[in-house]
Amino acid sequence: MPPKSATASLRDLPKVDTVLAHPEVAGLITAYGRALVTAEVRAELDLCRARIREGNGADATVAALVVSTRRRLERLHTPNQCRVINATGVILHTSLGRAPLAPSVMAAAARQSAQYSLLELDRETGKRSDRDKLVNDLICRVTGAEAATVVNNNAAATMIILNTLADGRDVVCSRAHMVEIGGSYRMPDVMRKAGCRLVEIGTTNKTRAADYEQAVGEHTAMLLKIHTSNYAIVGFTEMASLEELVEIGRRRKVPVVYDLGAGSLVDLKPYGITREPSVPELIKQGADLVCFSGDKLFGGPQAGIIVGRKDLVAAVKKNALFRMMRCDKVTLSLLEHTLRLYLDPARAIEEVPTLELIARSAAECARAARAICARLKKRGIAAETRESRSQIGGGSTPGDDLPTTVVVIKNLGGTPDAAAKRLRMGTPSVFCRIEDDCLVFDPRTVLQGQIIELVSAVSAQRQ
Repeated sequence: MPPKSATASLRDLPKVDTVLAHPEVAGLITAYGRALVTAEVRAELDLCRARIREGNGADATVAALVVSTRRRLERLHTPNQCRVINATGVILHTSLGRAPLAPSVMAAAARQSAQYSLLELDRETGKRSDRDKLVNDLICRVTGAEAATVVNNNAAATMIILNTLADGRDVVCSRAHMVEIGGSYRMPDVMRKAGCRLVEIGTTNKTRAADYEQAVGEHTAMLLKIHTSNYAIVGFTEMASLEELVEIGRRRKVPVVYDLGAGSLVDLKPYGITREPSVPELIKQGADLVCFSGDKLFGGPQAGIIVGRKDLVAAVKKNALFRMMRCDKVTLSLLEHTLRLYLDPARAIEEVPTLELIARSAAECARAARAICARLKKRGIAAETRESRSQIGGGSTPGDDLPTTVVVIKNLGGTPDAAAKRLRMGTPSVFCRIEDDCLVFDPRTVLQGQIIELVSAVSAQRQ
């Protein structure tokens, strides 16, 4: 029997109504709605027509069209973001959403934000209010600052501070602080966009207080100190302290701004993080403004938090850019409830996931690794433990890492890359790292309650 011509094949394609009348399509309509199912059937028929015209042929039976339509609908409704088990050993993994949020914070924010909420209304007077009031008092209480405001990330905080205080004027900054944090964010470029003139002082490895003093002139708007959170300069170095800058700034009547970036509110030195100043420290040392991220060491939602002098914070809020950068009700609710955990620092260490992961001892990580190994071996997967190091990540604490014990699997079927991909494509998605042709799982970044789920996910990908 000769093959059908393209014209005949096109003529024989089922009608849309014929496909919709198939018994199995009724369930799709119930699940996804008639309009969407109809649109996807039409799209699949259009694809069949294109293949036929190209001479590639197509399985255009009603049954085949039902199957392909179902697949289209399932793909369309599969979330692009999915739940991940992070076994990479990087606590603030930028590509995996940085700071995990406390379950109690998520629950409280969901209750507040899902419906109408008091975003900009004073419930006592019934009049319009300032949304910053939802978090201002809490931020000031846990940082020691006299005023605070919030924008949508720390890059925005830096930008609006520069534009507010130094538009058309000079900003004095050390050459060692000309940071780049990725995504085309380079500090000299940011200053130009903010309308500032950069006065670069010192050298890469040495910038003294005298360099700042000599650079101050009639057009100086601020002294800017930037925490080098994603790199470290070591060796033959010298950097002016914040106290020295504050002394110069007060004497010369120039504000001192500290762009902290990662933004810890607690002292992390007991947990091995030695190079990260805390926000309360910087406020005590006299910084006029400090800005930091909400979704890094603070352990909350993405936000840029600005704290410091009341007059400077008020000026930032009057900037025309402020409305473009402000946070929504969900972010502010998440921020509020994370801040409440910090009212008791001990509680914050226990309940803010980022802090809890940092504070996990090497012994705890070793116990978790042994437990994972034992469970995997019961399922027939050869695994062993090995001492290693975890990273904070998120462009913070360069040079500081944490001791851990990892689980090593030499063979999960196929190449390590293929096995890692199967783990990523599973449900939940599991991310590990590959070292020496082995899969490596760091329990430090596996959240509480996820060990059994991790073992099941790994076991399911064995070939």
